[in-house]
Amino acid sequence: MTIEKGELEFEKVLAFHETPIPGLLIADLPVHGDSRGWFKENYQQEKMTKLGLPEFDVVQNNISFNAELGVTRGIHAEPWDKFISVGSGRIFGAWVDLRQGDSFGKVFTAELDPTKAVFAPRGVGNGFQALEENTVYTYLVNDHWSADADYTFLNLADETVAVDWPIPLDQAELSDKDKIHPRLSEVVPMKPKRTLITGSNGQLGRALQIEFPDAEFTDYQELDITSPELENARPWRQYETIINVAAYTAVDLAETPEGREAAWKLNAEAVANLGKIATKHSITLVHVSSDYVFDGTKAEHNESETFSPLGVYAQTKAAGDIAAAMVPKHYIARASWVIGDGNNFVRTMQSLAEKGVKPNVVNDQVGRLTFTDDLARGIKHLLTPISYPPTAGHLPPTTYHLPYGTYNISGDGESVSWANIAADVYELSGHSRDEVTGVSTEQYYEGKSYISPRPLQSTLNLDKIKTTGFVPTDWRKSLKNYLEKEGRQRDESR
Repeated sequence: MTIEKGELEFEKVLAFHETPIPGLLIADLPVHGDSRGWFKENYQQEKMTKLGLPEFDVVQNNISFNAELGVTRGIHAEPWDKFISVGSGRIFGAWVDLRQGDSFGKVFTAELDPTKAVFAPRGVGNGFQALEENTVYTYLVNDHWSADADYTFLNLADETVAVDWPIPLDQAELSDKDKIHPRLSEVVPMKPKRTLITGSNGQLGRALQIEFPDAEFTDYQELDITSPELENARPWRQYETIINVAAYTAVDLAETPEGREAAWKLNAEAVANLGKIATKHSITLVHVSSDYVFDGTKAEHNESETFSPLGVYAQTKAAGDIAAAMVPKHYIARASWVIGDGNNFVRTMQSLAEKGVKPNVVNDQVGRLTFTDDLARGIKHLLTPISYPPTAGHLPPTTYHLPYGTYNISGDGESVSWANIAADVYELSGHSRDEVTGVSTEQYYEGKSYISPRPLQSTLNLDKIKTTGFVPTDWRKSLKNYLEKEGRQRDESR
């Protein structure tokens, strides 16, 4: 078969175009030529990201020289993104989606010369055929090649993917390995990058197991996130997201010498460790914060308020927030008064009510409960890609993520004191609200040692998270549902 040499179409306008494969983009590259030859900007991050190229941190550049017409390579899918272009000559490129999902098996083909490029996302297999002698095929990648990485391969000759190779494969030059790869029906799809969730045994960790059933969960015993050897504990290049909910939460014990050291290690040093790894491997870090980073002198706290921690626990949480905020891709989910599956204030009050105890409860600390199912749902919302319609003349990325940063996530509704919440628990449990007596924080802790100061105002402003489309649940509705669920579980266990 004769393949005619093509003429370069100089002076194209830089632009990206979508293809039938989600995330696979084809680009027009301006090439400037004269009697001496030609010049082009093969990759220009600032210009290209404005036109739709996803975030792409180049760490390696590979070049394939193909001396003969008809050299055919692929189809290979790697666990990293690739920006593919031609330095000299022409290729016929074939891309097949080998990712797990609805688009598995979709095919796109195109000829590339120096005026075109293709962005192939992780898990999309690509192969090519040289249409001219001395063709130079080059690609940038955002991870280093590794022999132990997970690769997916597809047989070039698989008729079910219907790639119409310009030069029949029986006349082309292929490697022996490329002749024996599996057909599409036998290919194991490439799985998405992993999500790791720390602190899996805590109240929030258990709620996140419901929202992220495919994630990996770990606790402090299995993975020591305070260790200086953390970098070597996981194949981090295979992870997309780390959700850190591990924390030292014994507020008063943090005031003791032993507790102080433990709180700093887990709430601050561990976050710095995770932050270094997330930055190095372009991982999104989600970190859970607390209303305690503020001194409670304002009636309501928004995300831009300056830290003013009162006690050791609060100081360590503020330090952890600062470490997390240094990560380029980060979300800090700030919560208050967390209630979930485990020992907590609501369960304590419910137990006291059943025993006929009439407790004294502080009435000058004001805020709203955050139930872990709501907080887990909010974290899932932050991490879920969203789509917008294209803007005139420009191609946006296929999906967008919410802007990185800090988001308050708590229950919505009226701000009340702990004494009010205790009274609600008593009433919903069939007891009288009057059995709860409100006292000041000073009265409650009088004569006790190693007591951490508490912020008196813990209400978090929820406007920012609401503007993203997330609807927090009224905490009183969540409280009612929580107590009803607790009651059903007790009945079933009898």
